[in-house]
Amino acid sequence: MPFLTQVLADLIACLRFYSRLPVPVMAFEEAPFAMLDFKRSIRMLPAAGAILGAIGGIALWLATAGGLPPLPSAALAMTVLVLATGAFHEDGLADTADGLGGGSSVARKLEIMRDSRIGTYGGVALVLSLLLRVTLLAELLSTIGPIAAAVVIVSTAATSRTVALMPLALLPPARTDGAAYAAMHPGVRALAIAGGLAVVFALLPLAVGLSPLRMIVAVIAMVLAGASMTWIAKRQIGGQTGDVAGACQQVAEIAFLCVMASHAGL
Repeated sequence: MPFLTQVLADLIACLRFYSRLPVPVMAFEEAPFAMLDFKRSIRMLPAAGAILGAIGGIALWLATAGGLPPLPSAALAMTVLVLATGAFHEDGLADTADGLGGGSSVARKLEIMRDSRIGTYGGVALVLSLLLRVTLLAELLSTIGPIAAAVVIVSTAATSRTVALMPLALLPPARTDGAAYAAMHPGVRALAIAGGLAVVFALLPLAVGLSPLRMIVAVIAMVLAGASMTWIAKRQIGGQTGDVAGACQQVAEIAFLCVMASHAGL
């Protein structure tokens, strides 16, 4: 398969795995519905995240252009993002919160995380995550305007999903079945490419006038949030699961938006 065709196939595979978008099957795809190849295809995850972020950014701009105030505009944009991904990462956050918060042993924590029902810890985590992201986005709308805020959505969607690879890369699978076990560790070359693309998308807000220092601090905060989630997973369950990766994306996105919306002189 030619290089550019392979890159496109990897992008399509990431979109199909990480979203609910009706991605068509291309003639050049060898196994379109197979498990995502984390050894190679994951290199295009930042680009797939940016596409998802662009959908949310367009929704934000349209809502603002239609005359809606910042808060409902931000809520509508977040709704579109959640619909586009099928609450993929939110589900991971809820399961992780329930398992780590409610289990008394590693086995029990993993059992709870696998349960599709949402408990108190998961419900609270979801509410706080959505509340924080909507209000932070509304604040961005008020301070930097809809176009710049839309660019920030694209940036955080691309970079936070890359940070979510951190537990998959650094920790062994916590169980011997499930998506995380099947994925094992992302390939080193794929991670390097994904990291490079993530840096490009992280710097995207510079094009709309945001300061380099703010972007640097936002990226550092995002990485620290991901590292913290990875450390917690190691301490609590001795490894990673797909749910942990989802939770990692959520905390990384919140950390990024916190810095972007901060009134600190950056």
